[in-house]
Amino acid sequence: MMRSFLHRTAPAQLALGTLVLALAVPALADDMHAMHMQHGQGNAAATAIGEAGDDAQATRTVDVDMRDTMRFSPATITVRRGDTVRFVVTNNGKVRHEMTLGTASALAEHAKMMQQMPDMKHAEANAVTVDPGQRKTLVWHFTQPGTVEFACLEPGHFEAGMRGVVNVR
Repeated sequence: MMRSFLHRTAPAQLALGTLVLALAVPALADDMHAMHMQHGQGNAAATAIGEAGDDAQATRTVDVDMRDTMRFSPATITVRRGDTVRFVVTNNGKVRHEMTLGTASALAEHAKMMQQMPDMKHAEANAVTVDPGQRKTLVWHFTQPGTVEFACLEPGHFEAGMRGVVNVR
């Protein structure tokens, strides 16, 4: 009797298992992405790039244009240590772009991850994802002198050269 019951419920168990797995994979991808960003932002390299800024404390506004030529304009920005910069990021292209601040190594590593998760949109303080024709604001407080890089991590964009630099004096 028990064997007959198990045999008849196996297809239902398989279907339930498949459903659970289908629902878990996107959540796992989100968790992997979040863990990567927390790791990248929770170490000394994150401190080197600064911290999320308060819009009310912005000392400067910089307009950043993104286009499908895979370039930022401007691609080089100079700020002073201690500045809180409001980046007004406009996507004048026809495909989604983003601006993510980070170290060169963290951005390169993250670009590789994005190749595996092409539909990922960032919700971190150091990044904005901007749909075509839209504009978003990113506010960042530059706490250390040095170089902070920025890039579009949409699949293929980083590799095509969609990168820039913030020189913090």
